[in-house]
Amino acid sequence: MAHSIEEQIEDWAKSFFAEGTYFTKTASINPEIDEALRRAPSKTGGSGSNYPDIKCLLQTPQGNHLPVMIEVKGTKGTLIKLNPITLTPDNITKRLEPNYHNIAKYAVNGAVHYANAILKYSKSYNEALAIGVNGYESATGTVHEVSVWYLSKDNLFVPKEVGSYTDLSFLQPQHTPALFDRIAHIGLTDEEIEQEKAKLEDDIERRLKDLNQKMHDELKIVVNQRVQLVTGLIMAGLGVKEHGEYKVKPLQPEELQGNTDEENSDGAVIMRKIKSYLKHKNLPTEKIDMIAKVLSVVFIHSKLETTINGESSLATLYRDIQAEILPFLTGELHNIDFTGRLFNVLNEWVDVPDGDKNDVVLTPRYVTELMAKLCRVNKDSYVWDFATGSAGFLISAMHQMIADAKATIESPEALRQKINHIKMEQLLGIEKLADIYLLAVLNMILMKDGSANIIHADSLSEFKGNYEQGDKKGTEFPANVFLLNPPYSADGKGFIFVEKALRMMHHGGRAAVLIQENAGSGNGLPYTKQILEHNTLLASIKMSDIFCGKASVQTGIYVFEVGRPHSTQDVVRFIDFSEDGYTRQNRKKSSQSTNLRDTDHAKERYDEVTRLVLYGRGVDDCNLNYYRDAYLEDNITLAGNDWTYAQHRKIDTNPTPDDFAKVVKDYLAWRVSEIIKQEDSLGKPDALA
Repeated sequence: MAHSIEEQIEDWAKSFFAEGTYFTKTASINPEIDEALRRAPSKTGGSGSNYPDIKCLLQTPQGNHLPVMIEVKGTKGTLIKLNPITLTPDNITKRLEPNYHNIAKYAVNGAVHYANAILKYSKSYNEALAIGVNGYESATGTVHEVSVWYLSKDNLFVPKEVGSYTDLSFLQPQHTPALFDRIAHIGLTDEEIEQEKAKLEDDIERRLKDLNQKMHDELKIVVNQRVQLVTGLIMAGLGVKEHGEYKVKPLQPEELQGNTDEENSDGAVIMRKIKSYLKHKNLPTEKIDMIAKVLSVVFIHSKLETTINGESSLATLYRDIQAEILPFLTGELHNIDFTGRLFNVLNEWVDVPDGDKNDVVLTPRYVTELMAKLCRVNKDSYVWDFATGSAGFLISAMHQMIADAKATIESPEALRQKINHIKMEQLLGIEKLADIYLLAVLNMILMKDGSANIIHADSLSEFKGNYEQGDKKGTEFPANVFLLNPPYSADGKGFIFVEKALRMMHHGGRAAVLIQENAGSGNGLPYTKQILEHNTLLASIKMSDIFCGKASVQTGIYVFEVGRPHSTQDVVRFIDFSEDGYTRQNRKKSSQSTNLRDTDHAKERYDEVTRLVLYGRGVDDCNLNYYRDAYLEDNITLAGNDWTYAQHRKIDTNPTPDDFAKVVKDYLAWRVSEIIKQEDSLGKPDALA
């Protein structure tokens, strides 16, 4: 085994710092970073603390501090271990668990582990530098290697290489402007965002499943309390920041002391923190009161404050949420429907009371994104959803609206104002079920819009089409995009929601509805007929089994142009999208990447369906590749009962030359086999002789 010169290399690395500008392995850098390094798993996977060899803080051009974690090794070949596919430090196993072998052995991998600990277990730091330093003796003298990586929450914790250096002089004050300029141009590509989004969602799902299992096995928390508990504890743990300062500090575990008096019980402490959080998110009083009423059932009136070994179930659960869930809920979430994933996890592991009655099935993100595209959502869209669930449709729409704003608005200040306007005034959702409403509010808060227009109401009987809070309260919401996955048990298989919403859209636009496909073949009457009186059916898409294991229904997407009556001369685009490129299974303990796998160009197939709906076949059928035999254009009647793909599929009964050749071929093959059988029979001796 090669002799390590780690101590010599560490002394060499320290020589580039002025006295008092760095921190040694055991020295305290500051209480927050110290606590983050203590709380994170050690680099070998144990419960001990983390001790980077060298630490420092660099002052950024904005006046903040950038933590720098430096890990030193002293043997050839121990600088870095890269993932051969992503070409990033290989710190995660195929099972999405920390690769502690690599973290402990390689300098960069260890430094990335420490940097991640700061991002995930501290509140003040959204970015960090991870530096690996290695050295070894060669025939020509001592070799020094330095590799620098940048991590940030906005980059979804993905290490991005800054560069390789010959020494650490780039950390000296006279050289840091060049370093920060280099960092400013580091970001994720769209493809990387999608890849990391999938990984992040899988990691979140894994942690949620572990948490749900613990609530069931150890804490004995009943099913109908879990959504409220997790939602409330997340609100209590997020805190509210303004201009870099906390106006509401996140709940700390030590605040939950297991007191038995009513005013200072753990549940009361949590509820005070939740109310303060919601108040500083500028929610109206009536919304805060409604949320508090729902949450107080589990935090005040349950038996979860009973202490075991001096700690209540609430305190135990909060420690887990703070460590395993909250680190994911800061920074830019890039369109992740976190609470939709939360609800699906709880729904998969346990039976939801009245699940059939409540008819709750949350739409997958890749479908909500497709439907927003089919409606041509852009920065000027006003989008609403009459059965908003966890707000998945609104999040996908918001993502596309902001992307369009970034692509078309050059002024940074104008862009900031537009994004704020999108979040505060251009999205509206209505949800009847209290538990699901809480998820929608939390989801939109996480998207930093303050849940501005998430309304707890029955959209059929209580909603009048207006804003219900803020300066625009009582004025019409000028909707021009409608996205919906309605309860299929409602009248017309859910088309009653569609008919009402489209009737209230006075500004035209588009609508896309995910619904039981047979609602378009007569089961949606009389609403489907009424819809055609004022709106045009543009497309009918037969969907795959997108709710595999959650709902045994054949779904379809119907796309409408709002505000123009349908004519029998209008051409409708019909697509059989049942083969969408995904392979699905319903293994409850598996992650989404296992249960949903792209096995046949799913992304390209979804892009093709989008083009077909928006533009048709194209010149020389240029938009047809995967669905050449599954796309057709036809007219419909005004009766509202002939909207499905199967009703318009043309089956040609006239035989073709190929059909004739096949019949002759089959006949000749049969005749030859018969002749052979006869010859075999004649050539055999009598079995009885």
